[in-house]
Amino acid sequence: MTESRGGTPKAAGPVSGAREPEAQEPEPVTEEPHHLGEPGEAFGHSPFYIGFTGGLGVLLAIWLGQQVLEIGSILVLIVVAMFLAAGLNPLVEWLMSRGLRRPWAVVSVIALVLAGLALFGAAIVPVISEQVASLTRNAPEWLDRLQENDRIQGWNEEFALIDRAKDYIAEGAYTERLFGGFLGFGLAVLSALLNVFIVVVLTLYFLASLPTTKSALYQLAPASRRDRVTRLGDRVLAGVGGYVSGAFVVAVSAGLSSLVFLFVVGLGQYAVALSFVVALLSLIPMVGATIAMVLVSAIGFAESVPTGIACLIFYAVYQQVENYLIYPNVMRRAVDVPGSVTVIAALIGAALLGVVGALMAVPTAAAILLLTREVFVRRQNAR
Repeated sequence: MTESRGGTPKAAGPVSGAREPEAQEPEPVTEEPHHLGEPGEAFGHSPFYIGFTGGLGVLLAIWLGQQVLEIGSILVLIVVAMFLAAGLNPLVEWLMSRGLRRPWAVVSVIALVLAGLALFGAAIVPVISEQVASLTRNAPEWLDRLQENDRIQGWNEEFALIDRAKDYIAEGAYTERLFGGFLGFGLAVLSALLNVFIVVVLTLYFLASLPTTKSALYQLAPASRRDRVTRLGDRVLAGVGGYVSGAFVVAVSAGLSSLVFLFVVGLGQYAVALSFVVALLSLIPMVGATIAMVLVSAIGFAESVPTGIACLIFYAVYQQVENYLIYPNVMRRAVDVPGSVTVIAALIGAALLGVVGALMAVPTAAAILLLTREVFVRRQNAR
C-alpha cells in the first residue's frame, strides 16, 4: 500500500503481468420432451364439484320447505292480519280526509274495532249460544218428522242413520268428540282465542305502520321503476281495502235481511244465530249464499213444509239480487274480476287455505289480473 498526500492509504493496483479470469458463458438448458402430451385447458368446475353443489342446494331447498310448512299456521295468521289491515286502511284514510292526523285516525279505528268486538261478545254471543242449544234440543224432534217420509224411513231401516244421529245428539258429547274429548275441546277453544288475539294485535301493528312498511318495500325496487311500482302497489292495496269494505257491506246486508225474514216466517227463536251464520257465509264469494240457503231451508223444512218452501224462495230470490245488484254495485270500484275467474279463485283458495283462502281469493285474483294487464300485456304489446 502507498500513502496519498493526505495520509490516506491507497489500495494497491493489480500486479503487472497477472491475467484476469475469463467469464464463463452459462450452458444452454435443454428441455426434455413431453412424452405424455401437452396439458389442456383447466376445467371450470369438475363434475364432482357441480354434482356436490347441486345436491347441497337440493337438500337446502327441502329443509327450507319443511321449515315453511312447520310455520305455515303462523304465516296464515300474518297474511290474514295484513289483509285486515289493508281492509281497515280506507277507514283510516277517510278519517284523515276529515282532518284527523294518522296516529289519531289509527287510534280511532282501533277503538272502534275493539268496541265492536266487545259489543259482539257481550250481546250477541250469549244469544247465539242459547239459540244453538235450542237447535240441538229440537234436532231429535226434527229427525222424528223426517221418518214420516217413506224413502227416508227405508234408508233408516237399512242403515239406521236417524237412530244413530239421535243417539249421537242425545249423548251431548258430540262437540267434545269432535275435538278429541273435554281436554281437546278446551285446548281447541284456547287455541282459537289465541289465534284471534294474535290476528287482532298484528292487524293493529300493521295498520299503524302501513305507510312505513309500504315505503320500505317500495325502496327495494330499482330507482328507475320505483314510481311505477309504488303506483301499482297502492292500487293493489286500495283494491284489497275496497274489497274488504264491500264484503262487510254485503255480509251486513245478508245478515239483516235474513234476520227480518226469519222473524216474519216464524223462526224467530233461531233468527240471530242463523242470521249470523248467513252473514259469515255470504263472505264466501259465489257459493256462500247457496250454502246458507241449504242450511236455513233444511231447518225451515224441519219446522214445517211451508216454512221450508218460504226459505227456499226467499234465499233463491235474495241470491239473485245479491249476485246481480248488490255485489256488482258494491264491488265495482274495488275489484274488476270476471265471474268465472271469481269461482275458480274461490275454489283454489278454499282448497289451499280453507275458508281463509276463499275469503282472500277474489282480491288476490284481482291483484294478479291488474299486474298481468299493466306489466305483461303492455310489454307484449310494445314488442
